[in-house]
Amino acid sequence: MDEANPGAIRAPFDYHPLSAEEANGEKDWYSWNLLDRTRYNSAVLGDMWVRREDEHCRLRMFPQRHHTNLGDHIHGAATLGLIDIALFATMHTAGTGDAGPSVTVELSTQFVAAGDPDRPLDAVTEIVRETGRMLFLRGQCVQDDDVVASYSGIVRKMEARVPAKVR
Repeated sequence: MDEANPGAIRAPFDYHPLSAEEANGEKDWYSWNLLDRTRYNSAVLGDMWVRREDEHCRLRMFPQRHHTNLGDHIHGAATLGLIDIALFATMHTAGTGDAGPSVTVELSTQFVAAGDPDRPLDAVTEIVRETGRMLFLRGQCVQDDDVVASYSGIVRKMEARVPAKVR
């Protein structure tokens, strides 16, 4: 985090407020994307938005055809990818720790219903407990009032490594 601006997140993330026009008239959304668009988050899931809602974090993706399975529903792997990224978005928006170098230790998911590729998919996550090195979270993937999946996860908070000197 930027010490002068505690809410700021440092590179490699593009984390900036979205205007109401950019967010389809909705308020309080931020971009939650990597600057390097060739990495998994952007290359596979596309643009994502994030916002804090009281003690919850809502991470939104916008499904496209390549996110669907042969049944024309959102593929479970796309849902799992969103959930995993949501753990780190929640760490940033509602907890402490550097989302960049931290790692997922455990992720348990129960698929409840098929996701509709014509509607945004939101992962709504809350922190159950946070310690100095671990973050315990739970949440649901939803489309409006429809629950697609429930999940819980554990993240190990890490500090960024200093690159080794090249000899």
